[in-house]
Amino acid sequence: MAIACPVDLDTLKLRAEIQSIYARVARDPSGEFHFHRGPEYAATRLNYDAAELSKLPYAVTESFAGIGNPHAIAPLPPGATVVDIGCGAGTDLLLAALHVGPEGRAIGVDMTEAMRDRARRGAAACGLAHVEVRDGEATSLPIEPGSVDVVISNGVLNLVPEKRAAIAEIRRVLTPGGRAQIADIVLGVDLPESARKDIDLWTG
Repeated sequence: MAIACPVDLDTLKLRAEIQSIYARVARDPSGEFHFHRGPEYAATRLNYDAAELSKLPYAVTESFAGIGNPHAIAPLPPGATVVDIGCGAGTDLLLAALHVGPEGRAIGVDMTEAMRDRARRGAAACGLAHVEVRDGEATSLPIEPGSVDVVISNGVLNLVPEKRAAIAEIRRVLTPGGRAQIADIVLGVDLPESARKDIDLWTG
C-alpha cells in the first residue's frame, strides 16, 4: 500500500483545493458535494449517538463530513487531553469535550478558517471553555510534544500526501501510552501512478 505521493504531485494545488472545498462546506453545508454531511447521516450511517449530537448546535453538525466514528473505538477518559486533527466545524471535537469533561482539554486543529470559526462559535454556544481551536495541519501540529492522551481524526489523513510526516506528528504529540482513534479511508491495493497524480481524485 502506497504511503507516499508522487514526487511531481502539486501539493500546494492539492492543499488549496481541499481548503476551497471545505470552506464551501462551512459556508453552505446544503450545497452540492460528492460526500455525505449532517447529523442524520452521522447517526444513521456512522452510529453516532443521536441524543449526543442533538446537544450540539446545528451550525456545527450540519457541516459534519466524516467517514466513520472515532468515538466508537474506545471511550475518551474524563480529564484527558484530546486533539482532533482536521476538526472541521467541530462535531467530533465538541463531542470529545463533552466526554472528557471540564477537567480535560479538547484541542481542534484545522487549516480552513471558515471551519475553525464554526468550531469556535459552537464551543462558545455550548459553554465549553476547555475547547481550543488552532490553525494548523496534520504534518505540522501546533501541539507540544508528549502532551496529548488521545488523538482523534475523521476522514482527514487520506487527504494528506505526506502520510509518514502526519503519523510522525501523531507519535510526537502523544504521551507514552497515549492512543490514536482514527476513522479514515484505506485502500488494500496500490493505485496506478496516473490516479495518484490526479488532484480531482484526491479530493473527490
